[in-house]
Amino acid sequence: MTSDTSPSPAHAGLPGPRGPATPYRMTVTTALPHADALALADQRLGAWLKQEGCEEPPPVVRERAVLEPADQHDPGAHAPGASPDAASAPPAERLRLGDRVLLDRDGGALRGPGSGRYDRRRLRTPAPHGTHQLTLTVATGPEGPTWVRLEAETHTTGTGVRTPCRVPVPELARTLLPLLDAADGPAAVQLAPRVLAAAEVGALIDELCDPERRLPTVVASVPADRTLDEWVAEVVRPLCAQLPGLATAYVLDPGARTEFNVALEYHAVYGGAVRTYLPEVDPASRHDGARHPVLARRRLEEDLRRAAGLIAREPRRLAAEQPLPPALAAVPVLRVPPQAPRPGHGPNDAAARDELAALAHEEQQDRADQQARADELERARHSLRRERRHGAAQMRALAGRLCAVPGGAAVPVRPGRRPGSTQGPAGPSGPGTPETPGTPGSFVELMARLGEFPLLTFTGDQKAALALDELHCAGAGWARLTWDGLTALQEYAEAAVRGAAGGDFKQWCERTPAGCHRFPPRKAVRGESRTVFSHTKWKRERMLPVPECVDASRRAFMGAHLRIGGGRTAPRLHYLDDCSGSGRIYVGYIGLHLTNTRTN
Repeated sequence: MTSDTSPSPAHAGLPGPRGPATPYRMTVTTALPHADALALADQRLGAWLKQEGCEEPPPVVRERAVLEPADQHDPGAHAPGASPDAASAPPAERLRLGDRVLLDRDGGALRGPGSGRYDRRRLRTPAPHGTHQLTLTVATGPEGPTWVRLEAETHTTGTGVRTPCRVPVPELARTLLPLLDAADGPAAVQLAPRVLAAAEVGALIDELCDPERRLPTVVASVPADRTLDEWVAEVVRPLCAQLPGLATAYVLDPGARTEFNVALEYHAVYGGAVRTYLPEVDPASRHDGARHPVLARRRLEEDLRRAAGLIAREPRRLAAEQPLPPALAAVPVLRVPPQAPRPGHGPNDAAARDELAALAHEEQQDRADQQARADELERARHSLRRERRHGAAQMRALAGRLCAVPGGAAVPVRPGRRPGSTQGPAGPSGPGTPETPGTPGSFVELMARLGEFPLLTFTGDQKAALALDELHCAGAGWARLTWDGLTALQEYAEAAVRGAAGGDFKQWCERTPAGCHRFPPRKAVRGESRTVFSHTKWKRERMLPVPECVDASRRAFMGAHLRIGGGRTAPRLHYLDDCSGSGRIYVGYIGLHLTNTRTN
């Protein structure tokens, strides 16, 4: 079920990697309903089996008998490390489709509160010195998109066997991705790299910074001495051949490259180089740039095949280490009922059963170990993010004390100055350097001072904002950043009502006029991802109050938002820009991140 062939037995004694090959793991979402996604997967799987000369599997029988108590001898039922809920999972239906070709099918309710549904297909086919295993899982939680996970791995039956270093991309992945309209947060997951023009750079930067993104993004530049079409056909496409389902890939044309590198000075890519952007890009951080590896043009031209392996290394590692989304993590362990020996083949079938039982035991232990490692990694990341926020809050507090006016006198807001700031005489930082002694230190103070922004109207519930003060030391830092965002929105609104803004708020942030307060462009988001917009409940959460003069229903969708702080679930400020209508900006929500694919 893979696009490459396995090594032949004749190669077993040759030098090369030994042991299990690195597995392939694809995790994407689709806007299709669960049943439609599953039907597509079954159809493509059946077509491949037929092409390989195997029997086509019969339609799925939804109602299957529950395992009898005698089936407690099934090695998969109570494997060490298996979930306690595994014993209550429905048994799989096992089909024998040819010589040593086994297909297991199961489905049912997800574990845990709220439930949801999953369906799984596991195909095992013979391979030299082992077995190829392909597992496809479709899972939909009570509140979320349909998740599709495809895993391909090779189980070897002996030690010291020469194997490929990695399991190739399964053919099923290549055929399913375009049919599913697969997505990773805001990004479409496609088979081939897409060429971007200058006008599309803003969307790419939004995608890189989006906290919902799980997959790496590979961005290629074009050297000055090669044409775009030639470089894409001869270098970029072969380079990305191992990336389907593991990463998204783009090629910047010359105009897009200039725009991209101006916007991301610490994360630039040029001269024919290729860069892999891991999740949670921070364009404003010089140190963050070192996290995203670059492959120079020289390495590509020296050995393109080796370069393709290097490019695929980070996506494979990330796919193996990332925690599963809640819906997939709630899928119970596969239970396979014991098979009766076929007449006349007792000894052979007994040996086969022993082998399959051992593989099932190994698989369940591996899955439990993998989930434990992923959970530990997520705890470490969460702890690191909390420590960073704590350190940043301390630094901001120190900076505020250093910049405070001697004597602690209050600084009035003068006409023409941004709220909460003062512009003193020229000093070491340059003439008119803004200081922030008047910036609120809490959301209680911030909400009380919203009247300082005459063109902004808060229409939401203050409780969500005030609750942020209870979140340890991060609340003060979030309040200051929210104030910065409101200040920038007020200055933008003043220009927009005069027709002098030159674009929307994100463009204003990218090209902030001299003398105005600059808000980081990466934290200004034009709208929600298509996953959020197409999800009824999540969209309803973002239908926020507005005056009747804006919308007769007194509700409007506020997809535009500001990111308050870093991380996947940090607070958000949602707003509606109505400067061209009522001449105001309506802030409908300040609080913790509303529901999306990353919140649970």
